[in-house]
Amino acid sequence: MQISEEQIKQVNKTIDALIKAESFYGKKLEEAGIEQIASQEDFLNLPFSEKNDLREAYPLGLMTVPEEKIVRIHSSSGTTGLPIIIPYTQKDVDDWATMFARCYRLAGITNQDRMQITPGYGLWTAGIGFQAGAERLGAMVVPMGPGNTEKQLQMMQDMKSTVLCATSSYALLLTEEIQKRGIRDRICLKKGVIGSERWGQKMRDRISQELGIELYDIYGLTEIYGPGIGISCKNDNGMHYWDDYIYLEIIDPVTLQPVPDGEWGEIVITTLVKEGAPLIRYRTHDMSRIIPGECPCGCQHPRIDVIAGRTDDMIKIKGVNVFPKQIEEILQEFPDLSSEYQIRISHLDGRDTMRIYVETNGSVDFLKIAQRVAARVKSKIGFTPLVKVVEIGLLPRSEKKTKRVIDERYN
Repeated sequence: MQISEEQIKQVNKTIDALIKAESFYGKKLEEAGIEQIASQEDFLNLPFSEKNDLREAYPLGLMTVPEEKIVRIHSSSGTTGLPIIIPYTQKDVDDWATMFARCYRLAGITNQDRMQITPGYGLWTAGIGFQAGAERLGAMVVPMGPGNTEKQLQMMQDMKSTVLCATSSYALLLTEEIQKRGIRDRICLKKGVIGSERWGQKMRDRISQELGIELYDIYGLTEIYGPGIGISCKNDNGMHYWDDYIYLEIIDPVTLQPVPDGEWGEIVITTLVKEGAPLIRYRTHDMSRIIPGECPCGCQHPRIDVIAGRTDDMIKIKGVNVFPKQIEEILQEFPDLSSEYQIRISHLDGRDTMRIYVETNGSVDFLKIAQRVAARVKSKIGFTPLVKVVEIGLLPRSEKKTKRVIDERYN
C-alpha cells in the first residue's frame, strides 16, 4: 500500500512530537538526520521501532505529551522481561472506542445487542476496549471478564446475551460446556467477536457450528491502541483495518524490505493520530498479507489476511525451521481429529524430539491415525515426530490464551 499525502502529513506531525519529546524514536530520527518526510521513499528510510525499544522506555519513557494530558495507561500481556507501558490521552481513548464501535458495526452488531465481554480487564487492553466500543455503539454490556464459567453461562442465559466477545480458547471452552450441559436451546448468541490469539479453521468451524453463530476476527495489539484496529466482515475474507488511524506495511522479516500487495510477510504499523505514545514503523512480528482489490462487502477500508502466526513462533528442531501453523495445517487434513493439539519439544538422549498430542472427535484407531499423522509430518516437514492421539477434552483448556507449544529443552 502506497502512503498517501494526508498520511505523510500525519506522520510528519508525529515526527515533530517525538523529536520534541526526546523519546527513543526522536533520538533515532535525530541520529539519522531526519526531520520530515515528503514521499514514500522518504518514509521507507525511517527507522523501525521494536518491542525492546519500548521495554527500555519503562516506565513512562514513551510518553510524548505533558503528563497532565495522560488519562490512562495500559500494559502488554507479555510474561517475559519488563512490561511495556503505553500512556493514553483522552483523544487516544476516544479514538480507540470509535474504531472499536466501527468494528462492531461492520460485524452487523447494533445497539439492540447484549454483549457478554469475557476478556480480562485491568492493565490488559482487551476487556476495557471491548466495553468502550460497545458503549460507544450503544449496546448493552455484560462485563463479565474471564473465568467463573458457571456464572458466565448463567448470565448468558438470564441476560439473553447475543454477542460473545472472547479469546478463541475461551470461546471453545464455553462451547464445550454448553454442549456438555445440554443448554444450547437456552443460549441466544448470534455472533462472536474473537481476538488476541491465532486460531485455525477447525476450531472456528467447531465453535460456529456447535453454537450456531457468526464469528468475526478482531485484530490489534496493546502497543497500537489494543484490539479494534481491524476486523473481518460478513464475507469472511480477511480483516479490514482503519487506515485513517494507522498506516500498515508488510515487509520481508529477513530483508526488512516491503513486499508487493498479496505476498506474505510481517506487519509493520505506524500510528497516524495517536498522542500519548505514537509509534512509527513498529514491527509487530505478526505474519499476514495485504489483500488487493475491493471487498464485496462494500467497505472501502483495505484488508489484511487473518494472522498466520508470528515470526518469533519459529521452532528449530533437527536443523529444520518449523512454524506451529505448519503442524496445524497437517492436522486439519484429518477429519477425525479435533481442533485441539499441543506440541512439546524436548532433548532426550542427545537429540531433539517433538511430541504432538492431538484429540480425536471420532471412534477411530488411535494408533493408526497417530502413525498417519507422523508420516504426514515427515513427508511435509522432514522429520518424524512422536504422535499421541487422546480422547476429546483431555488436553488443557484455557480461559485466556491456550499455550500450544511447550519447549522443554531449556527448562
